[in-house]
Amino acid sequence: MKVKSNYIFITLLVLGLTIFGCIMVYSASCYSAAYHYGNSHFFLYKQIFGVVIGLALMIGLSFFDYHKLKKIKWPLVAVAVVLLVLVFVPGLGTESYGAKRWISLLGVSLQPSEVAKFALVIFCAAYLSENHDKVKTLKGLLPVLGVAAVFCVLVILEPSMSVTMCLAFTTLFMLIIGGISKKHTIMFSIPAAAAVPLLIILEPYRLKRLFAFINPWASPQGEGFQLIQSLYGLGSGGWFGVGLFNSRQKYLFLPFAESDFIFSIIGEETGLIGCILLISAFALLIFLLVKIALNAPDRFGALLCAGIAFVIGIQTILNIAVVTGSIPPTGLPLPFISSGGTSVMMFMAGIGICLNVLRQQKKRQV
Repeated sequence: MKVKSNYIFITLLVLGLTIFGCIMVYSASCYSAAYHYGNSHFFLYKQIFGVVIGLALMIGLSFFDYHKLKKIKWPLVAVAVVLLVLVFVPGLGTESYGAKRWISLLGVSLQPSEVAKFALVIFCAAYLSENHDKVKTLKGLLPVLGVAAVFCVLVILEPSMSVTMCLAFTTLFMLIIGGISKKHTIMFSIPAAAAVPLLIILEPYRLKRLFAFINPWASPQGEGFQLIQSLYGLGSGGWFGVGLFNSRQKYLFLPFAESDFIFSIIGEETGLIGCILLISAFALLIFLLVKIALNAPDRFGALLCAGIAFVIGIQTILNIAVVTGSIPPTGLPLPFISSGGTSVMMFMAGIGICLNVLRQQKKRQV
């Protein structure tokens, strides 16, 4: 009975987050959508489309035996690599603000890096569950490191440092819970940490973002503009917010208000109380996914759920940290909330996989 109640509760929690996300996407984007596209519902319609497809994926995967994912780990990696390469193909890949991160076909856009995150989790979970003894050796780690390296190189070429870091963190996390030795953990962590400042130095715009984070008021009309406007939004929300749909920052003051910085609009409209409730909802969801992992029928299911929970958790933390000025600006959507069809579809698909692990747990108990 407990398994069934958890299944229903997680489903309702995710649906609640996505519905709230649609409301906030509309609120944050209605003015800019009307201004740029002549349709105040432009981003809302795209988000609803992503949620509908995501819901179908979530329901379908909740009934799809997750063990079958282990058999297609290499095809999933191949599909992800092909999609990541296609963003560089003229006519298929689309560029926005100097980055090639999307594929556009028949009027539908897809962000391959979102697919790569979950393909990486599935591959790592499958390989580590099948080769538990080998992960203690450097040779045994090479397949995971190789796949992660290919993904990271293709994503950083887009360029997208934030997603690259997310992929790297996810790989390290999966290896740690998969049984990697302390020696290898230190061996891989040090170069990964050293790569961060190197990547920042190599791109002038990243250095500008770093300086803007340190002192946004040094360039209030330049690199510091977005962070300053984000803080204005959060600060003006107070305890209870200015009211739903009453944001002032959405009137073209805050760039990417409907996507990467939607948490600022949430803070402005619902206040600190609304932000705390939203963060609590994410914390509860992650807690429930970790519980599924701890009670999974097998090692593969445990690694799958733990990896998906980690992706949701790390992306939520990084997004909120950026919006609040706690870390330098970087572009990562808030799971289930930010505008982005591919993102919401993949996160809901990930929840579907976790729900199937939960269903298998129920079968084992019976």
